[in-house]
Amino acid sequence: MSVPTDTREAPDEAGRGAGHRAGHGADEILLAFTRALRAAGVGVTSDRAQTFLAAASVVGLDDVDATRWAGRATLCAGPDDLVRFDQVFEAWFNARDGLPRTVPTPPTAPTASQLPESDAAGGAGSEADADLVRAMASDTEVLRQRDVAGMTHHEKARLAAMFATLRVRPPRRRTPRHQGWHRGDVDAARTLRASLRRMGEPSEIAWRRRATRPRRVVLLVDVSGSMSGYADALLRLAHRITLATADAAGRAGSVETFTVGTRLTHLTRAMRLRDPERALVAAGETVPDWSGGTRLGESLRLFLDRWGQRGMARGAVVVVFSDGWERGDPALLAEQVERLHRVAHRVVWVNPHRGKAGYAPVQQGVLAVLPHVDDFVAGHSLATYTELCEVIGRA
Repeated sequence: MSVPTDTREAPDEAGRGAGHRAGHGADEILLAFTRALRAAGVGVTSDRAQTFLAAASVVGLDDVDATRWAGRATLCAGPDDLVRFDQVFEAWFNARDGLPRTVPTPPTAPTASQLPESDAAGGAGSEADADLVRAMASDTEVLRQRDVAGMTHHEKARLAAMFATLRVRPPRRRTPRHQGWHRGDVDAARTLRASLRRMGEPSEIAWRRRATRPRRVVLLVDVSGSMSGYADALLRLAHRITLATADAAGRAGSVETFTVGTRLTHLTRAMRLRDPERALVAAGETVPDWSGGTRLGESLRLFLDRWGQRGMARGAVVVVFSDGWERGDPALLAEQVERLHRVAHRVVWVNPHRGKAGYAPVQQGVLAVLPHVDDFVAGHSLATYTELCEVIGRA
């Protein structure tokens, strides 16, 4: 399938066309392989796929081992990806059928003749490959729905790689300024200036609308003992929201992260590190009260006194991750959440037990805050984190 590289004899126009079509067909097969990897749970981005195509063209598709190692080096981001890569590679590039395996094309018209044995075997292999990919995709979907606290260490490692697939759309707010747009209100000043440039001749009408900018998001993560099973996943979620919002908005500083427990800790600097593992290590070195008690009311009061009313929470989307187990006075917690609700644009309370069967809000802390929150959502799995990102984006 590789394109001839011997240049001793110049090919004719037909030879160049055939080589181009062969290379184009090989690229389509390789891209289809990357899509199969993505369906199997490997985080293959478009940049990685293009890098794989370039590497495969260098090593040559005739070399099975070289193509495999090129894919492992460019498409995999962790040990779990290597296992899934090898499984999909064996299914997709069957050495008995040659490398790469061609994609069967449907017949132009149905026939009643019996298929040859080789074609029948190829069809069975295609069905087996499709079943393998569907099984891997189903396993990934099951993992997305699993409760984070009940996962094994291996499953949590797989889940950590899946946080990069979360799509985060930062909330936006309107500003007093206007910007040009294709519809909206008539921009009289721009229309008049355009007419003056044409010596008073009529010109196209200019339109404008109110400009928007990212709305600040404040994340308060409970790291007390009752939330210890979710703390790692919630901090990974906070890291993902921080980086995705900064990339989408083109500016840092629109997401602030704090941990609450027996004390309040400002964690934004650690969350801005690009590498998630380094960010979590930095968070672990910063937070002094892992798996301790819960004083939500006192922590929220400190946050509002020191940061919130000075501007950080004013007009922001504030997300509180907590199960509501309050060691202090629930009346103080209710007072502080009501105070937070008055200055924030929207208050979202994320309870990891909210989405479980049979759950009822019976904790004193939850009962105290429910009248003062805008959204009370679940937060125990990757699927619920996806829904939470949509809630934040719509705020």
